[in-house]
Amino acid sequence: MPLQSLEETCIKPAPDFDQLRRVLLRDGRPDFIPFYELLVDIPVQERVLGKRIEHAADTVEFYYKAGYDCLPVWSRVDMPRGSLVDRSHPYPISDRKSFEEYPWPATDAVSYAEFDQVSRVLPEGMMATCNSGLSGFFECLQSLIGFEPLCFMLIDDPDLVQAVCSRLEDIFTAMYRNMASIDIVGAVVVHDDLGFKTQPLLRPDDLRKYILPVHKKLAEIGHAAGKPVILHSCGQLAPVMEEIIEEVKIDAKHSYEDSILPVTEAWKLYGERIAILGGYDVDRLCRSTEEEIRAYTGMLVTEVGAEGGYALGSGNSIASYIPIEKYLTMLDEGWRLRNR
Repeated sequence: MPLQSLEETCIKPAPDFDQLRRVLLRDGRPDFIPFYELLVDIPVQERVLGKRIEHAADTVEFYYKAGYDCLPVWSRVDMPRGSLVDRSHPYPISDRKSFEEYPWPATDAVSYAEFDQVSRVLPEGMMATCNSGLSGFFECLQSLIGFEPLCFMLIDDPDLVQAVCSRLEDIFTAMYRNMASIDIVGAVVVHDDLGFKTQPLLRPDDLRKYILPVHKKLAEIGHAAGKPVILHSCGQLAPVMEEIIEEVKIDAKHSYEDSILPVTEAWKLYGERIAILGGYDVDRLCRSTEEEIRAYTGMLVTEVGAEGGYALGSGNSIASYIPIEKYLTMLDEGWRLRNR
């Protein structure tokens, strides 16, 4: 019978973030291959637990019972932005005047309440990853200007682009400095989708000029606090991967798609320099049978994870459309293999 609840899996929670930290730092082979996800959608958490997610304690319960050694925790900040899907929220910055009139939040206006809530109920052995409540730096830039207008502005008024980036940088660096200093934070996540199927969203030189220097500063903040740094980014990043590894100096990379760069290929290309996280392609996970999921999970654990530097999880995140039984089968097999 297909798995429908955590009680039907072989998972016996025993969080040990030190094992994930060893993975992130490529510090030899850990005692087991841990799990990692950028996030699991709330509807999935609710279906798996069989109850509403209403408090931080509910989210902690889910990640604990599902066998994770950490869970994502997010800062919060109010900042008017546009939307790709809701035209009632237009992009607020289009020229110098709108930039100067924009209600920029103060750097101390960021809320870290979720970290406080999680810290009260976090089981022994678990830690948090810290995540920006503004999405990524580049994603936030797009939501202020719009993607197409940003492309024009890079040509017509690059000084204005730089001015917007500078204001955002102040907010992001202050936010990451505060998050990285929180005791329950075990790793820092820089999440910023920089590409699509065939190439980066901006010219590589523009990424090098406006975006990657900020990512580098966020990584430096994490490292200064003694925390490993994970980059979550979708899309084809080959033209800037060298800079991401050698200059931004990430410790680990997450988000892999079979049609762009399968995780097995990413491991061959980069696995001796950074940790490789997740990579079970979401489309593959949705379409596979139970037998195929167990076989592919076994390959990821025993081959990609053979020497360490790998954590098991999806290629992106556990979205609400992924069949519960498929997700639980991946977890069940991953846990079974760590105890064989």
